[in-house]
Amino acid sequence: MDLSAIQAALRERNIDAWLFYDHHHRDPIAYRVLGLPAGLMVTRRWFYLLPAEGEPVKLVHKIEAGHLDSLPGSKRQYSGWQELFDNLKAMLASHRDLAMQYSPNNIVFTVSLVDGGTIELLRGLGKNILSSADLVALFEATWNEEQIKTHFAARDAVDSITAGAFQEIGRRVRNGGTTEREIQQWFMEAFRRENLVTDDPPIVAVNANSGNPHYEPHAQGSAPIRQGDFVLLDVWAKKNTPGAVYYDITWTGFVGKAPSDRMREIFAIVRDARDSGVQLVLEAVSAGRRIAGWEVDRAARSHIKTEGYGDYFIHRTGHSIGTEVHANGANMDDLEIHDERQILPNSCFSIEPGIYLPEFGVRSEVNVLVRPEFAEVTGKIQREIVII
Repeated sequence: MDLSAIQAALRERNIDAWLFYDHHHRDPIAYRVLGLPAGLMVTRRWFYLLPAEGEPVKLVHKIEAGHLDSLPGSKRQYSGWQELFDNLKAMLASHRDLAMQYSPNNIVFTVSLVDGGTIELLRGLGKNILSSADLVALFEATWNEEQIKTHFAARDAVDSITAGAFQEIGRRVRNGGTTEREIQQWFMEAFRRENLVTDDPPIVAVNANSGNPHYEPHAQGSAPIRQGDFVLLDVWAKKNTPGAVYYDITWTGFVGKAPSDRMREIFAIVRDARDSGVQLVLEAVSAGRRIAGWEVDRAARSHIKTEGYGDYFIHRTGHSIGTEVHANGANMDDLEIHDERQILPNSCFSIEPGIYLPEFGVRSEVNVLVRPEFAEVTGKIQREIVII
């Protein structure tokens, strides 16, 4: 935990304190931001008050009194509920505006982790509970220089593996055939060779299956890949090193001499929507303009709506990327939520619009890394359907 950085961020936002609270590991964000061991046995409530100025304060149960000892600050202890209430009231007495893992109306639901009863308790003490979403993004979803290097290392490996997968599909189809599942397993073996890890295997989907954004090929029922098939590959992985961050892309191809006019039409619409979102980010960052996640979604989504396929674009345009493939920074989202979180320097996210039809679906995904004065697409950019 970087105490001075957190306190500076609180002062910049005119927030009195960040109040962390947990029991039974209900708030994993707290453990990551504070640097607490994930393996602690936590059966009682603890609070950690991190003020914009001054010394932090811990409040822990007497039977788990050492749980926050790794953190700076004074310590209070309780046993009964009245003792907990009295200590909480005293430690918060000089603070009114408290950031917590809370989001009004549960809008940023990945951050809204504090239970309603605790919010009621604190409001009963006269406290104004604010969302910590922007603070979480700052301390969970921005990268240091070493992490940026791991992203580019993963990019080099994943881009090469994905290109090789299209070649492997073509070779196998010409020599007797293959299945979605077999190509997925080919990917996993390639990941092992390149020292890559992933939370889930990549998506390999053909024809109607590519119209399901979260399709998973299973050992039983995996579709064959044949001549004339449309193929979608969604591939994400990171280097198997501490603190490494993900690279996450989606490409599409066609097994045969030429895709249909319909395939080319849908691909072109998705490609141009993707490029609209990318261009908005590049221009805003270059001009020094603050930009929120919803704006990027709206730019990409507007293009697809204008082309008449708005009802077939059924997910947000992109997600924050970090040590987890879906991180806690701003998402490119004006559909599932209206994400007003700012896109921060040294953060990365996907831009991946899609059109999902009954017969096939197209998604085109790139990663955008934002630096203090510029932004860039970090990997290869698909311009046409790959001929396999």
